[in-house]
Amino acid sequence: MHILLRTAARWFALLGAAVGLLVGVMTVVSVLGRALVSRPIMGDVELTQVGIALCISLCLPWCQLQRGNIIVDFFTQGLPQAHQWLLDAVGSVLIATMYVLLAWRSSVGAQSVHAAFETTMILGLPMWWAYAGLVPGLVLSAGVALWQAWRLVAGFAARRRAEPAAVLAHPLKTLDPVNKDAA
Repeated sequence: MHILLRTAARWFALLGAAVGLLVGVMTVVSVLGRALVSRPIMGDVELTQVGIALCISLCLPWCQLQRGNIIVDFFTQGLPQAHQWLLDAVGSVLIATMYVLLAWRSSVGAQSVHAAFETTMILGLPMWWAYAGLVPGLVLSAGVALWQAWRLVAGFAARRRAEPAAVLAHPLKTLDPVNKDAA
């Protein structure tokens, strides 16, 4: 399962990076056009807003997989490692819940603006595309977070059973793309 999640997250991140790169190139071309020939790209701000939102959504699963979210562990760093894993599992479930709620509300928003025929001001692009584009990244992020929570709880359970130290490596090591032996 972790190989599937890692592969999907990697492809989402690459697609998100490509979208971010295209937005950056478009912005440079628009600024140069504005400065040199007084002709910016029409709707560049609209395209930037939609593109960057899509970029962030597509990169979220990779960030979650890499445990790249900010963790404040000031109060928990003195706890035993197994208890830290359990708290991290709770945090993973909470962030998965947030991702699911955001995906749900984005899909509801997409349906709402589609029904209202809302479009962007300058280009007249359908707004529902922007909302709907956020959903896949958020759903995959939730899946990654739930997988991490499951692995952390499994690691906590193994620690509680006092299994050999070799089994007690950090539960998320198998999700680490650098650690090829774990996959």
